[in-house]
Amino acid sequence: MTTTVGIIGSGNIGSTVARLAIAAGHKAVLSNSRGPETLADAVAELGPRASAATSGEAAAAGDIVVVTVPVKAFPHLPAAALAGKTVIDTCNYGPERDGHIPELDSKSLTSSELLLRYIPDAVLVKAFHNIFFKHLLSLARPAGAADRSYLPIAGDSAPGKAAVTAFIESIGYGVVDAGSLADSWRQETGTPVWGTPYGPFSDEKGQPVGEDAIRAALATATR
Repeated sequence: MTTTVGIIGSGNIGSTVARLAIAAGHKAVLSNSRGPETLADAVAELGPRASAATSGEAAAAGDIVVVTVPVKAFPHLPAAALAGKTVIDTCNYGPERDGHIPELDSKSLTSSELLLRYIPDAVLVKAFHNIFFKHLLSLARPAGAADRSYLPIAGDSAPGKAAVTAFIESIGYGVVDAGSLADSWRQETGTPVWGTPYGPFSDEKGQPVGEDAIRAALATATR
């Protein structure tokens, strides 16, 4: 089944998800904060199943919408266009870039719970934020491959998680359900499942990671 993926934020992860989606036969509508005309080269490289739009248009077009922006940009997201949409949150909080956000510093909220405050009518699923973009590109494998890697997801909606799981499986990865958005601290920046299992950033190819290793890394996280 062909899915249209709206992408808000066309940096490293957003453009990599777009590339994998198009390779799997989906369509991608890319957007960024600077305007569609700045994405002309990216769209040309991705081919005829890619297009550029405003963030509101990308949200409206997507069967699934990938939000991949700095946490400080959450207030600027097109909340109305995202209402009712299944949204993949790839965002990582970094105080050095985002400024200090008290609820995140105190760990009273996960970054996904904070995002949901700004897009309360979206169906939010956390995914793709724990893997280096070069590894995300190079580790994709077809279903049934012995060296297929797994990614953790978290969310509060069973239908939302099912839709995101189907999408992730279609672009080359297995999925580990890591619980609710409140549980998603187990996969936030600096936890055992964040980055490390897939190998060092210096190794652009990365190393495949199976389901058991992802589950073990999630289980050893501490808050």
